[in-house]
Amino acid sequence: MSEGQGSSGNVLAAICSFFIPGLGQLVQGRLLKAIIMFVLAALLWIVLLGWLIHLWSILDAALYKPPGR
Repeated sequence: MSEGQGSSGNVLAAICSFFIPGLGQLVQGRLLKAIIMFVLAALLWIVLLGWLIHLWSILDAALYKPPGR
């Protein structure tokens, strides 16, 4: 599977994050970022702003470039 922005791995990660915020980051192996996205989205959904983190999670997964690429 190719790596980098626009790769099929990033598309899959973005789709995962669409369903569960942070899941795309987890698929990419970014555990800390996945936890942050999930917790922030869960906390902000309480005040109906979780959609902001949800969208950020999707875009972050789609646009991620591994270091050194």
